[in-house]
Amino acid sequence: MKNARPLLAILISIVVGAAAVMVAAQWVARQASIATTKVVVAARDLEVGTRLRADMLQLVDWPAGAALKEPFSTPEKIYERVINTQVLRGEPIVAAKLAPPGEKGGLSAVLGQGNRAITVKVNEIVGVAGFALPGNYVDVMVNTPDDANHPVSKIVLERILVLAVAQELGTGDTKPRVVNAVTLEVTPSEAEKIDLARSIGSLSLVLRSQSDKASISTTGARKNDLLKQSPVAVEKRPEVPAVGAAPKPVAKSGTSTVRRAAVVPAPETVEVIRGLKKSTE
Repeated sequence: MKNARPLLAILISIVVGAAAVMVAAQWVARQASIATTKVVVAARDLEVGTRLRADMLQLVDWPAGAALKEPFSTPEKIYERVINTQVLRGEPIVAAKLAPPGEKGGLSAVLGQGNRAITVKVNEIVGVAGFALPGNYVDVMVNTPDDANHPVSKIVLERILVLAVAQELGTGDTKPRVVNAVTLEVTPSEAEKIDLARSIGSLSLVLRSQSDKASISTTGARKNDLLKQSPVAVEKRPEVPAVGAAPKPVAKSGTSTVRRAAVVPAPETVEVIRGLKKSTE
């Protein structure tokens, strides 16, 4: 009877512990279900202008604490919609990343409200050796004669967004690609300036930092600016006095003048031998 009491206490402890574990597991499961919500994400990397299909989307649990602005809980709502920015695999699809309903995709879905797209013909040099990729910002520079018919290079537009290179709207590759055309996003007035600039001269693209938003006004560069040089001082050789001439005085601090001793050349001599006698003349 004495041995039964410890066994009974152990059994009761086991039952109570098991019940506590079950209750805790149920509570954790309820908390987990409350802390997540269903969100539509990209099933693979999607480029700009892509029309969404069922195989491109998937539904996942998303932490409720990480609030998203206008997410989608069912993929059927965004079928056939066009994305206007690059979306990576696992990234949530939100309303801000979609073009308005009815867009057919392509370049028009990427343009901002009121902006235009203009294509500039480039070569390897003009296109920044292929480093002007979609999403980069460039300055547009024109080389044309001025009023005096002198050539001048001047930046005419700053911080212009590159929408596409050749026929590609977006790329995740950062390697340079040499193409023959670059499409830029501009305002209507900027489009007029580019069209005029390429009709009167040649255009070049100047790549700039993504974070550089400062505007700089320049006067342009001309031929004279390249050829200007600072005057070079001509080094004067020291004068050598003639043999036997008195040296010029050298001024020192104060009023005294120091003269250098004149260097007198030694006279020429000839050694003469007459019989057993030797003399110098």
